[in-house]
Amino acid sequence: MSKTPLPQPSPSRRMRGFEAASGFVKDPIRHAGESRGFAVTRLLTHWIEVVGEELAAMTRPVKVGYSRDGFGATLTVLVSSAHAPMVQMQVPRIVERVNAVYGYAAISRVSLTQTAPTGFAEGQAEFTPAPKVAKAPDPAVVAKAAETAAPIADAGLRAALEALAQNILTRRKT
Repeated sequence: MSKTPLPQPSPSRRMRGFEAASGFVKDPIRHAGESRGFAVTRLLTHWIEVVGEELAAMTRPVKVGYSRDGFGATLTVLVSSAHAPMVQMQVPRIVERVNAVYGYAAISRVSLTQTAPTGFAEGQAEFTPAPKVAKAPDPAVVAKAAETAAPIADAGLRAALEALAQNILTRRKT
């Protein structure tokens, strides 16, 4: 009996291996962002880091419009009417931070569009990260950590050792 050779995978597929999920959504997100003028999608996905938590809670970037002359673009930002005066005062800061993301003076003007206070364009993807939830430490672990660090005279060192002991004791349980 002669052995038949196994079919070889195509060379383009053979070297790929596992791919991150971000690789599958990168092109659709880029295409959607480019349709609204966002050459850098990081401005959409990291809006909180770009302008800060305070401004990000009140605003959403909508589109970037480029002029015919090519001397800077206009960033259109949604804001509720109650927050518009505060955001208007922050426009130079927004321009500075957005241009830092682009790496050059891409944005020369920010246009504020006032919208209803109930929310921004329902049905669109929300790019805000999930809130971090801090768990209350177990009282038995806190007592054991305090007992371990009790012989230390220096208060600052004792507090640091208590925190270290709490971390070690909680890791052992998980």
